[in-house]
Amino acid sequence: MKTRAAVLEEGSKEFEIVELDVDEPRVGEVRIKFTASGLCHSDLHLTDGVYGNAPRYPIVGGHEGAGIIEAVGPGVTHVEPGDHVVCSFMPSCGICRYCASGHSNLCDLGANILKGHMPDGTFRYHRDGRDLGGMCMLGTFSERATIPARSAVKVDPWLPLEVAVLAGCGVPTGWGSAVNAGGVKVGDTAVIYGSGGVGINSVQGAAYAGAKYVVVVDPVEFKRDTALKLGASHAFADADEAAAKVNELTWGQGADQAILTVGVMDEIVVRQAFDIVGKGGTIVVVGQANPENLTIQLPSAMFTRNEKVIRGAQFGSCNPQYDIVKLLRLWNAGRLKLDELITQTYSLDQVNEGYQDLKDGKLIRGVIVHE
Repeated sequence: MKTRAAVLEEGSKEFEIVELDVDEPRVGEVRIKFTASGLCHSDLHLTDGVYGNAPRYPIVGGHEGAGIIEAVGPGVTHVEPGDHVVCSFMPSCGICRYCASGHSNLCDLGANILKGHMPDGTFRYHRDGRDLGGMCMLGTFSERATIPARSAVKVDPWLPLEVAVLAGCGVPTGWGSAVNAGGVKVGDTAVIYGSGGVGINSVQGAAYAGAKYVVVVDPVEFKRDTALKLGASHAFADADEAAAKVNELTWGQGADQAILTVGVMDEIVVRQAFDIVGKGGTIVVVGQANPENLTIQLPSAMFTRNEKVIRGAQFGSCNPQYDIVKLLRLWNAGRLKLDELITQTYSLDQVNEGYQDLKDGKLIRGVIVHE
């Protein structure tokens, strides 16, 4: 089967729209017709070197997708043709050590998501005799794809997929980083660094969990204003101003959580977060950085004396098959905002325009709507 897709070659700074061949699904795989795909900052890192040598090129971009199952391979039982699904950028096998212990966001099947090939090392996209991977084994910047069945999460058929698509990455990553990894509780003070497509959902999660104060730090006025509409109590362009306000609000005790969802992680924001939390406070690192860079360099004595905690969060420490459905049902019940996160929609041919808008600070989330 043929498909149009947005592809990056090594060293490319923009996506090229090309026609590819897509294989039929093999054992444990499904073919999906994508309806929508989110423009996540993580795909932009394929162009800026943040991932170092980890990705394999050429690669079809996109890892936040939703669509309709067209065909299933042997052994697939949890979805069938016609089902509506949201794709998790982390597959979950259900039987590895991490899935079996309730941490399917760390499933062994996700070991090579930046290489883009299937778990068996083979590829389903091809062009002119070359194999192409798909970002996170998905490649949602394509009209169709063959993907691991364990990346597909069946959702309620009445949900609009161009909205539900956000539950494939940005919503659970942000929400869960506050609620699961950060452990925000009633009466806490949480600080969110960065309020884009991920951070805005940390804001929603912290507010939903009952935080007394949700403080946002973001240099973009549009993002600060959006955060204030969706649950933030305070928003600042400057980290020092935020720290002074948190000190005032907490009578000098400091924040309970700092959630770092900036586009590119660096040692400066990590230190700011470390300093803003008080005794027993938790720093959750969500944003990406080049794996060769030492972005966490902190005084260990303060860890010991104040029992501060610093931890990473993959997919918001959510379990895809359960939490994607749960979050969408919260939206369906009016308890979670999703429509308000979509700033602009684009066609597949406008993918580079969408990413320029993202770099210019014009988007909370852009969404490609496939024809």
